[in-house]
Amino acid sequence: MNKQTVLNIFWFRRDLRVHDNAGLYHALKGSNPVLCLFIFDREILDKLEDKDDARVTFIYNSIEELKEKLETHGSSLLVKYDKAGDAWKEIVKEYAIGTVYTNHDYEPYAAERDKSVEHLLKKQGIGFETFKDQVIFEKDEVVKDDGLPYTVYTPYMRKWYQKLKPFYLKSYPTEKYLGNLCQHNSPAIPSLKSMGFEKSDCEFPDRNYEQFIKDYADKRNFPATKGTSHIGLHLRFGTVSIRDLTRKANEYYEKTWLDELIWREFYMMILHHFPKTMDHAFKPEYDRIRWVNDEKQFKAWCKGQTGYPLVDAGMRELNTTGFMHNRVRMVTASFLSKDLLIDWRWGERYFARKLLDYEMASNVGGWQWAAGSGTDAAPYFRIFNPDSQAKKFDPELVYIKKWVPEYADFSKYPKPIIDHTFARERCLKAFKEALTK
Repeated sequence: MNKQTVLNIFWFRRDLRVHDNAGLYHALKGSNPVLCLFIFDREILDKLEDKDDARVTFIYNSIEELKEKLETHGSSLLVKYDKAGDAWKEIVKEYAIGTVYTNHDYEPYAAERDKSVEHLLKKQGIGFETFKDQVIFEKDEVVKDDGLPYTVYTPYMRKWYQKLKPFYLKSYPTEKYLGNLCQHNSPAIPSLKSMGFEKSDCEFPDRNYEQFIKDYADKRNFPATKGTSHIGLHLRFGTVSIRDLTRKANEYYEKTWLDELIWREFYMMILHHFPKTMDHAFKPEYDRIRWVNDEKQFKAWCKGQTGYPLVDAGMRELNTTGFMHNRVRMVTASFLSKDLLIDWRWGERYFARKLLDYEMASNVGGWQWAAGSGTDAAPYFRIFNPDSQAKKFDPELVYIKKWVPEYADFSKYPKPIIDHTFARERCLKAFKEALTK
């Protein structure tokens, strides 16, 4: 490739697909050939605790797949391993760049990174264009009539449905313009080992979500039933299109499935407008709670050794597979924050470390919901009884027996680390004290 040839660059991040990719579409419609780029960002990777983190393997596999796809069109994928700012300093020296295209990322670190990269590029006279891709509606697109953000889900959801029109779900015809990719060969992708990681042997869910939509409302609450698609991982890294998913839900008239996608966008909107909620209670008075924060009990919760079989089954499923059923996520979160009176941020960080489909907005939103401190949260006096939840949603103990086989022999199964009745009263007292100050 001639170094003087002016190129546009498309920067892949949380959109690891060619199909129906908003930013890539706009890049390809520009006047210059398009070079595709991915950066393994050390600012993120260096903070990961587990060197066999399955998410890094998933990203790596997706990048390999993306590179192969681009190569079928005579192009390739440039892959860097560096801090994003440092990588861009090198890239602007290597190429004559007209405009950089990418898609929006709403998490606080990503917003700061993009602001910094945009500043660096503009000093070089390079344009920086970003587009909405991972949601149907973002930022200020669904707000109250007075322009303020919603802080309760139901009215947000109603406005979301009112605003939805067919053109919002139309796919970008990216494939039609792949002839505008620049023709080149890129160096090999840096190996996982060279980045300090090992290949995970985790099994990743496929992208086949359609079969789960029809019966989703009836089956989604029962962890022993394969009633959910596990599509969250693919949504997190953009290996599927949100427009495709939403369109399919509409075709099946499956409102419950679509409502879950709207929850995801609601939490992204909240994080955008209230970035402090990533580590502060949305309702500030909840930061006055005097947490017990017992390290020994926290470790028992992490390992699935609490003596409450549904909680333990969920934690062991998470530790083994990187996934936890959504109903069980609520039960385990309630147990940690209310029964054990351990700060919800401890649990949020543990889920952030373990969940394949970890997305900051949804994870923080879910944890604050369980703790009572968030938007549209469960009231503080709503405390899940883990035994009642097990009887209701795993009555035949199929899920529990799968993940807690020793439950069949009470001599081998640990005694409860806390009495639920005592824990409930303690929680009510602690929360009431904090909230009435």
